[in-house]
Amino acid sequence: MCANLTKQSNFDAIIIGGGACGLMCAVQAGFLGKRTLMLERNDRVGAKILISGGGRCNYTNLHTTAQQFISANPHFSKSALSQWTVDDTINFFETYGITGQEKTLGQLFPTTNKAKDIVEVFTNLCADLDQTIWLETEVKAVEQAQGGFVITYERYGKTQQITSPNVVMASGGLPVQKLGASDFGLRIARQFGLNVVKTVPALVPLTITGKDQSWYEQLSGNSIFCRVWNERISFEENILFTHWGLSGPAILQISSYWQAGEVFYMDMLPQQNITDLITAERATNPKKLLLNLLAGLYTRKFAEALSSMLPVQKNLASLSKADLELMEQLIHEFKVKPAGDKGYDKAEVMRGGVDTDELSSKTLEAKKVPGLYFGGECVDVTGWLGGYNFQWAWASGFVIAQQF
Repeated sequence: MCANLTKQSNFDAIIIGGGACGLMCAVQAGFLGKRTLMLERNDRVGAKILISGGGRCNYTNLHTTAQQFISANPHFSKSALSQWTVDDTINFFETYGITGQEKTLGQLFPTTNKAKDIVEVFTNLCADLDQTIWLETEVKAVEQAQGGFVITYERYGKTQQITSPNVVMASGGLPVQKLGASDFGLRIARQFGLNVVKTVPALVPLTITGKDQSWYEQLSGNSIFCRVWNERISFEENILFTHWGLSGPAILQISSYWQAGEVFYMDMLPQQNITDLITAERATNPKKLLLNLLAGLYTRKFAEALSSMLPVQKNLASLSKADLELMEQLIHEFKVKPAGDKGYDKAEVMRGGVDTDELSSKTLEAKKVPGLYFGGECVDVTGWLGGYNFQWAWASGFVIAQQF
């Protein structure tokens, strides 16, 4: 179908994508008296916000610094995060009736525990500030033209075009295809000659196959507090055994620092030492079975699963030095070599994206293409689990709104 004649818009910017970054950008532009048009392919905005945190939306983290973000340039996020801080996020939502409650590790959730309340703040403000949102609108192309850009889009079965002096790419990343995820932002970046850092799923469950698979399968549903680490990073949170491998917060965290073929380690008793516990218990209860001691530290099912690796039917008094050394290694340095990950549809975010060297850290404008901005997940800035990625999205949306 041929495109209709190009319409000259009276918008200061067209925002492609109605997620966290795009919504914040539209609202902040509105505060400055600017008008934006948001083009969203779904039938509602904030689809990923609505499912985040199990529908509760962990909308920021009190401990946010640039250190919680993975990027080829670890300093890139500092400027945006300083222009829009965690306090700014908290104050913004409080102004519109949302107070936060801290969960573990600085994670902030709405006291209502409803992600839809976060989205409603933005939709209400967009309406109040005369920011236009077109739903079920798929952008097909973005091209440079005199004085700005021509955007080709399909809406209600018609292909049309509209112009704008500025374009904000807030179209997200590849995770969760059923929510409309695509590589459109990356394709536009490449089209304009911008480098894209290789993308992979991040904050994603990991799979175990082969001879070890059945051992993990038998523990499906068991959760253990662990320290999980490799030579680059360490996290202390719960892991969850599943019928296909490992999940849980600590696994999602380490997955962002894991590459295919690598191993990592789990300390399954990070706040105690297994030899010290055995020595202390042996002094008063030498006939106690190792199985029973382990069952007091973990679930019975997990203690029994260790029988294939440890002499769990021995009493504590009869454990040899070699037994204790084996215990130390198994409990405190449990080696894991995943076969792979569960892919983009199970990933929280995407690692990689538009190369930060191509963007101004202060404005998020493409250095080679004036008027073209990239924010949120499509940029090579990937946060830890726990609200960090939302803070980056809010910050990048705010920064871009100041520019056009």
